[in-house]
Amino acid sequence: QVRLVESGGGLVQAGGSLSLSCAVSGSLFRIIHMGWYRQALGQERELVATITSGQHTNYADSVKGRFTISRDNAKNTVYLQMNSLKPEDTAVYYCNVRGDSDYLDLADYWGQGTQVTVSA
Repeated sequence: QVRLVESGGGLVQAGGSLSLSCAVSGSLFRIIHMGWYRQALGQERELVATITSGQHTNYADSVKGRFTISRDNAKNTVYLQMNSLKPEDTAVYYCNVRGDSDYLDLADYWGQGTQVTVSA
């Protein structure tokens, strides 16, 4: 069974910082791609940042220069450091992992989501 356990999130003032983490559990699991997505109230889910096993990163234009994604391959954990937060960053943030194992075909797995609220 593959599980994604997120931590972090909460309420923060505009201009503040917040960090999220997502730990992936599951035996014989090979992680190919990890990322963070978010979904604001009444909006579609959108990509925030992604990172490959080779530390290659990609960011949405709206968060470039403010957010930093990183991963620890040994711990199967992905992080999102969020700085200079804005009210428009308010959303539910979801961890996403693409991977497979000897028993599972390549698939996407999602965390339960964590609420990030930025007040003006």
